[in-house]
Amino acid sequence: MSGPSFLEKWQQASGDRQSLLCVGLDPELERLPKPLQGGGPEALVRFCREIVEATLPYACAYKPNLAFFEALGPQGWSLLREILAAIPSEVPVIADAKRGDIGHTARAYAVAIFEQLGCDAVTVQPYLGYDGVQPFLAYREKLAFILCRTSNPGARDFQDLLVRSSAAGAEGEETSDSQLTPLYLAVAERVRQWQERHGNCGLVAGATYPRELAAIRERCPTLPLLVPGVGTQGGELEVAVRAGLDEYGGGILVAVSRAILYAGAGSDYALAAGEAARRLRDAINQARGS
Repeated sequence: MSGPSFLEKWQQASGDRQSLLCVGLDPELERLPKPLQGGGPEALVRFCREIVEATLPYACAYKPNLAFFEALGPQGWSLLREILAAIPSEVPVIADAKRGDIGHTARAYAVAIFEQLGCDAVTVQPYLGYDGVQPFLAYREKLAFILCRTSNPGARDFQDLLVRSSAAGAEGEETSDSQLTPLYLAVAERVRQWQERHGNCGLVAGATYPRELAAIRERCPTLPLLVPGVGTQGGELEVAVRAGLDEYGGGILVAVSRAILYAGAGSDYALAAGEAARRLRDAINQARGS
């Protein structure tokens, strides 16, 4: 029998901690605090474990970025498993993998992330269309956060391009400018359709683009939104939270990595991370209340 779903874990952890904060685990060996420098990959495991322990009272989810572990070579996968084991099973884990490929390859990615690593959710890019996403959605108790409006500066290169949405004209018909929509909103609309079929879709929408975030929420009033970009990337927390909340004052996971991980560089690094997480949790709740 399968355990609780991502959504069930998230709801429980969020309620228990009064939190919409997701702590990102993006560890870099060269940025480890001074007491851990030179300790190699094992120091990275210690660092992440202590970050998890310090932030656990304030976080409703964790988001390890697989790239930072893959960069360590064969050992990286084992280190990631050790860190995942330090996260209590009742707290959901989102694999920040940004996977997406043709069907049979996507199935292999889904097996690796959901069955081998045991993660509860994953970030997926939609460029290949439905058959590149469906293998992740086949795990009904898991959730796929699909890239929609990312937080990086280059997001405008493609995501703002005007396209004909599925609602604008049949194939072969002329399409006026008024029928065109930005690509990121076309993605949001399509994912909303997938959500109606599967029930385990979410969207990634960056805090650095609050106007676009608000437009995504308007198009997708009930979809979970993973919102990166607060802190180091410059996203304004209060503006982003207010733009992304659903009608019940929730529905978002505010993902913060470096501003928490590297809040302290000395022997008190874990304490500093915990304090940073607490402040962010409280600031998110204050924005919810306003």
